[in-house]
Amino acid sequence: MERIMSAANAKIKLAAGLHRRKNRAAAKQFVAEGVRLVEMAAAADWPIVFGLCTPAAATDTRVTAILEKLAARNCPVYEVEDAIYRKAADTQEPQGLLLVMEQRRALLPELLAQPRPLIVVLDGIQDPGNAGTILRTADAAGCTGVVFMENTVDLFSDKTVRAAMGSLFHVPAADQVSVAELLQVVDEKQLRLYATALDADARPHFAADYREPAMIVFGNEGQGVSAPLLTAAEKLYIPMAGQAESLNVAAAAAVVLYEALRQRCYTSSQQR
Repeated sequence: MERIMSAANAKIKLAAGLHRRKNRAAAKQFVAEGVRLVEMAAAADWPIVFGLCTPAAATDTRVTAILEKLAARNCPVYEVEDAIYRKAADTQEPQGLLLVMEQRRALLPELLAQPRPLIVVLDGIQDPGNAGTILRTADAAGCTGVVFMENTVDLFSDKTVRAAMGSLFHVPAADQVSVAELLQVVDEKQLRLYATALDADARPHFAADYREPAMIVFGNEGQGVSAPLLTAAEKLYIPMAGQAESLNVAAAAAVVLYEALRQRCYTSSQQR
């Protein structure tokens, strides 16, 4: 591996700058950091700009295998000392391996190309950990895509990417989508539009039929789903037997999406 000896190197400055949203938007790039995340990125069909690796990390057999995969893809990886690596890293306890990657966005029509699409919509979610966790859950539940509305946290923020645990590379995601765009697609494709809400006219989440093409909207951690989408959607709530006022939005998404998975993939004869 070629070595980078200075924190003033352009590649170190680029990686460090990508931890800010405006720089990610300008460069159309982001950082994937950590052994597991880089391992998944190396196995995925995503464009990689370059990697950074510390000497200590390179001695690990798992990292060695990752570096071999990156070399097979002709991806340049640069060796850097710990102090320089920390200039480029975002995590408090860096694992010594990161990638600078090109951003890849899907368009709404791409999310609907699969038979019986099931799309998750993030409306105003501000916690990147919640957003990434929902993306990961959508992947696990077999959803065909995820939409980040324009009032939602950045799809490519460091914490969103880490919380998604590699699902970013497997589930097509559209971001910066406006309400008008979304509702136009819902109307044109005749999709069922569901939204979680605590309204009096909401139905239990298990009473909805998720077997047909549908979008499910999960809203802001404090305010819930925005008024325009809530007005257009069929409202659902998750019954609760205890004293908790509500569920965390990522937990609520898991409950609803696994009910959708049950309806779509498991008939009564398959259940145990």
